[in-house]
Amino acid sequence: MGSPPPGLAGRWRRLFAGLLDWLIVNVVTAPFTWTSWEYAWNGAGWDRYPVEHTFAAGLVAFLYFWLLHAFWNGQTLGKKAFGIRVVQENGARIGVGQAAVRQAVMSALAWVCCVGLLIDLAWILFDPRKQAVHDKVARTVVVMA
Repeated sequence: MGSPPPGLAGRWRRLFAGLLDWLIVNVVTAPFTWTSWEYAWNGAGWDRYPVEHTFAAGLVAFLYFWLLHAFWNGQTLGKKAFGIRVVQENGARIGVGQAAVRQAVMSALAWVCCVGLLIDLAWILFDPRKQAVHDKVARTVVVMA
């Protein structure tokens, strides 16, 4: 662990890059997340029930973050716009498996009724290396590009 490496990305840059990334993901997944209606037999007749396609939207989000981090120099579109990138703790380029673990942990925490995501992101505020929980697990840091 030790002292923070030089060139760590600031917390505000990470926040705004993340917000831009989520805006992009939400625009792309909007067609999947609109509520549609399915008919189901309730014993006495047919009723309409709302169905949201959150699995498809979650899959698109996972692929967006995983593939861009793994194959685009550790950057998503938001990170590119704000001049930051994800690297290994030793400064080397992030690997495909490492990017997958990083995103899988973030996705799992997000599914824990939003509390997990809040804890994940709040961790950055108190960590001397500005690492979120998903960064700790994947052994990555976010640095200036």
